[in-house]
Amino acid sequence: MAHNPFFEPSGLPAALPPFAEIRDEHYQPAFERGMSEHLVAVARVVENPEAPTFENTVEALETAAPLLSRVAASFFTVSAADGRPFIRDLEERMAPRLAAHEDAIHLNSRLFARIEAVHDARAGLDPASRFLVERYHTEFVLAGAALAPARKDELRVLNERLSELTTRFDANLVADTNDLALRLTDADELAGLEADEVSAARAAAEDRGVDGWLLTLVLPTGQPALARLARPDVRARLLEASLARASRGGEHDTRELLLEIVRLRARRARLLGFENHAAAVLADETARTPEAVSAMLDRLAPAAAGNARAEAEALTARLREEIGADRPLTAPDWAWAAERERAARFDLDAAVLRPYLEAGRVLRDGVFEAARRLYGLRFTERPDLVGYHPDVQIFEVADDEQVLGLYLLDLYTRDTKRGGAWMSSLVDRVALLGQEQAVVVNNLNVPKPGIGEPTLLTLDSTETLFHEFGHALHGLFAATRHPKTAGTNVPRDFVEFPSQVNEMWVLWPEVLASYAHHVETGEPMPAEVADRLRAARRFGEGFSTTEYLAAAVLDQAWHRLSVDEADAVTDVAAFEAAALKTAGLAVPGVPPRYSSAYFAHVFSGGYSAAYYAYIWSEVLGADTVAWFEEHGGLVRENGDRFRRLVLGVGGSKDPLEAYREFRGRDASIGPLLERRGLR
Repeated sequence: MAHNPFFEPSGLPAALPPFAEIRDEHYQPAFERGMSEHLVAVARVVENPEAPTFENTVEALETAAPLLSRVAASFFTVSAADGRPFIRDLEERMAPRLAAHEDAIHLNSRLFARIEAVHDARAGLDPASRFLVERYHTEFVLAGAALAPARKDELRVLNERLSELTTRFDANLVADTNDLALRLTDADELAGLEADEVSAARAAAEDRGVDGWLLTLVLPTGQPALARLARPDVRARLLEASLARASRGGEHDTRELLLEIVRLRARRARLLGFENHAAAVLADETARTPEAVSAMLDRLAPAAAGNARAEAEALTARLREEIGADRPLTAPDWAWAAERERAARFDLDAAVLRPYLEAGRVLRDGVFEAARRLYGLRFTERPDLVGYHPDVQIFEVADDEQVLGLYLLDLYTRDTKRGGAWMSSLVDRVALLGQEQAVVVNNLNVPKPGIGEPTLLTLDSTETLFHEFGHALHGLFAATRHPKTAGTNVPRDFVEFPSQVNEMWVLWPEVLASYAHHVETGEPMPAEVADRLRAARRFGEGFSTTEYLAAAVLDQAWHRLSVDEADAVTDVAAFEAAALKTAGLAVPGVPPRYSSAYFAHVFSGGYSAAYYAYIWSEVLGADTVAWFEEHGGLVRENGDRFRRLVLGVGGSKDPLEAYREFRGRDASIGPLLERRGLR
């Protein structure tokens, strides 16, 4: 084979992977050599005749897998954002091998004995090193390092099978989501959509080689077009397609996969000494126990459902007024009626707003501008650098003193990209490895308009861009000594906190005035419209909180099953219905944000038993927003404090300790309840 670019460190700025040189055939050899080199390095640690120390054991492990880390970061970024058939096939083949490789490390008894020895002597270490040792010890214990040999063998089999199942779940979901895109052949069916949305639908159809228009599906149940499509029958077809994903039989159905995943996760948890999978996961999160999560969800659910039912009454009246007929509000009608109620109550029309939300300007004069004011950041586009896909934009990020790294934005949806929005890291800032700069990636799924057409965002997608950029800031600012504590390597129920804080700037007066300019005239959004936007911010919180909590409850319900209980479940829909009814979240017209068959966060992503993390982190986020408001808002002093005490420490200390140092106390739930109208 010709030279493999993964076999040596990148010479590009910030060690950006050399995507212009990387070919599909480079990945597998790099994985194989990377795993081999990693095992050799681990063997050197195990065979070291010297007594275990922090340096010769923990730090040696931290530097043991440079090649594997490089190829894995690149490959999984590409598989999520541009999962072409070759990549999908390779991911499915590599998943069990990578799981077995991880087990070869975590289940090595002699290695664990050295880690235990360092853990026992950790009192003499500095705080960051001591915290890292504790993280290692917890990770190995939860991975099964303390099990007897026969149980380790059983665990290996479970882990390999789970890796196969979760990879297949993701592939099936992407395929069925593409298959269920709603094809429209009559222009009248698109009534209510804006010109750029129609253009995007036409472009999507052309990309597939079909006539007419194609409404592609986003990952959550609610589809953006539901708020604007005028014809009830088209709305019903669109929501039906969304709800049917991966649950209509055939080769892409995920229900049997998810049932097996649930059963195997329950078995693995029992093997590790836990009552259920949720207990095993939460042992390493800030929540600690499923009971603590349930206490929060149970507290919020009744008020959220009550608010949703009250909203349904108002929307039913609005629907009847709009259509001039007496009929009940249905799930496909909800978003459409809500937009009309919002317009009537606050004099806001989403169609009027969108021309003020041109993507390039939102990015430059909104997202970047808020970061400039808060943190002194400068952004310089780097067209000379190549991303993993032509749609990727690359920016160099610097502060007053140094270049922090590169920010990659991959904005548009495509058939090879998984749904949703996310942040990932290609390179972290790690002193031990001499990595002074980071490379972070934000992915969204915005429909791509036709050539020459502007990309107009919805208010929701604008908030999503600010949210994901909050993760990117976390990755850019976190500068630690060790890889395991670098970037966003913090507990799942803390990682969403910085991103939720960054959402506060979307409607902040100075920021909104900077980016919200009409795409054609350049005129700023009228002040009275901006005021009405802020006044309407809590509108619809009953629906949004209820649909979110319903998904969080489903995640907990699946993963709090014991082995026997998991084995007894055979009907996914019946299980969902019972779980929502028990939680008081079976609100007519409000389906969960994710139904189980397309709940990628928990059945193919990293959020199993942890989807609650968004609302858990929002307690911290809402409390921090209150702090910013109390201390002058968008000023450099506030940004520097948040960066220094929270974002910059990465995972090098207990996250709640970092929060207390920033806030001066534990977080209060009051601001969250106020924000979501739950008081």
